[in-house]
Amino acid sequence: MNAQFKRGIIELCVLSILVEKDLYGYRIIHELSEFIDVSENTIYPILRRLTKESYFETYVQESNEGAPRKYYRMTEEGFVYYLKLREEWDAFIGGVYRIINQGGKKNEDIFKRFKKRFEE
Repeated sequence: MNAQFKRGIIELCVLSILVEKDLYGYRIIHELSEFIDVSENTIYPILRRLTKESYFETYVQESNEGAPRKYYRMTEEGFVYYLKLREEWDAFIGGVYRIINQGGKKNEDIFKRFKKRFEE
């Protein structure tokens, strides 16, 4: 996937995951990785920044599988921020789809329209 596409949306994806439940860093990365190729070097700075900005709070919980884990919990302020970003994303992606899908979505239709330009 194009790195510039990813960079702009990863934060919203992290927020979307944590709106549902508290998770620790590795688990957040794992859930994102099911859909998007991400690394620790991308996610942990986002988690630190969003925590510093009071959108998340953290707590430590013991684990049966090793060291205690640092969990991230979305705050009320974080939820308001999430809704704002979500609204901005929906408006943005709606506009993008209107532009790129003009006249149809299928590649064959797009090719026919492109080819027709040169036949006239």
